[in-house]
Amino acid sequence: MDSSSTDTPSHHAATPTQSGLRIPLQIEDWASVLIMAALALITFANVFVRYLTNSSFAWTEEISIFLLVVLTMNAGASACVRHLHIRIEVFADAGTQHRQRRLALLSIGMSLLFFIGMAILSGRMALDELQWGDTSPSIGVPTWWYSMWLPILSTTLSLRLLGMWVRRWQAKP
Repeated sequence: MDSSSTDTPSHHAATPTQSGLRIPLQIEDWASVLIMAALALITFANVFVRYLTNSSFAWTEEISIFLLVVLTMNAGASACVRHLHIRIEVFADAGTQHRQRRLALLSIGMSLLFFIGMAILSGRMALDELQWGDTSPSIGVPTWWYSMWLPILSTTLSLRLLGMWVRRWQAKP
């Protein structure tokens, strides 16, 4: 990646370089690679055991769903920062620079509010599961072990979005 790029829609995959705290995007990239590798290994092991024994590991589906949720949140953070998330580019990239900036601030702000809300609500859900002692059906482990990651990852994504919003706000219109 070109480290001299700016945080503008015209440089979709660029890493911004204004001063301040910078968390490398490689963290999300490597986490995605490791999660995908774990998913592939778990699925391969399940298919292999099913082929040899006509039975499957019951826990693989539970772990796979958890890993897919983590992967989705992780990739979402990476996609937002790189401007590769779903958006209507005919509106986002059209018009004057001032209009593009306002739409970007609005879009990032709405996403930020959504993920803050998701962090709060999923945090309450994880606390409820902890309080009530819910366990997973396949493995029997506490379900908060899985659900605690949703508020953590939502908060992480919110921090990425907040950084984007601040950089966009500070950028010259």
